Amino acid sequence: MSAAAAIPAACGGFRPRAAEEQAEVVANAAVNAEYRHLVVSCSALAAGAAPGQFYQLLCPAPPGEAPYLRRPMSLYGADPAARRIEFLYKVAGAGTRGLATLRPGETLQMLGPLGQGFRLDPAWKQVVAVGRGAGLATLGPLAEAAQRAGIGVTAILSARRPELVLSDALFRARGATVLTVTDAEGTSGPAHVERLLRGLMAEGRCDAFFTCGSARLLRVQQSLARAFGLPGQVALEQQMACGLGMCFCCVRDFNIDGAIVQKRVCRAGPVFDMMEALP
Repeated sequence: MSAAAAIPAACGGFRPRAAEEQAEVVANAAVNAEYRHLVVSCSALAAGAAPGQFYQLLCPAPPGEAPYLRRPMSLYGADPAARRIEFLYKVAGAGTRGLATLRPGETLQMLGPLGQGFRLDPAWKQVVAVGRGAGLATLGPLAEAAQRAGIGVTAILSARRPELVLSDALFRARGATVLTVTDAEGTSGPAHVERLLRGLMAEGRCDAFFTCGSARLLRVQQSLARAFGLPGQVALEQQMACGLGMCFCCVRDFNIDGAIVQKRVCRAGPVFDMMEALP
């Protein structure tokens, strides 16, 4: 494992809060038909991530393929004391196929933690997390942070089928109330999710929204937040090349007080004010 490296900032100066190192694979096992759970041992600096931050992983090349860029991967779990971090990933392309070949004891080059994570207001009593697909992994660490802050969480977890729901055990272990909605059961549509959210709001269980993984569910929450004056945060999924803000590969448009402004997701985010995001 190499020493932590100071990462140069995109606009000058240095950012010594991230490490580039060879992390040792502790476990890399399937959790369902599509997703795998990767655990690595790393430095305390690399393991000191906040919910919502991400890492750039240099994926090994699977047979006959050659991933060119690092793969941005959101944090699923971090334990600075044990010097371990966890990822949930879907095997979808050459990079993640390469990740799936890693065995315990092998090493993985990674850079992180990077970006801006979720923020919790101590004045909040109850928050709602709405996620789908890989967004369920991104939102998982929020449950632990909320529990430490004494904030209750209701998680609405969406997937195509019940067996593809992720993070439900993690949320429940942190004291969260979990509601699952799926395409197969006909419960994952925006209209039904909106009814669930309105019910939570009527019960006083929603001081803020947190979301990741679905543009259509983001639009539902934005509409409710606008109508009822509630705050919210969204973790955006975006292709990245460097993860440091130098390549401008991850630029997206945002609505800032009615003006369209471009921001780099890796530097300004990946967590943003929910009302600024354009689905």
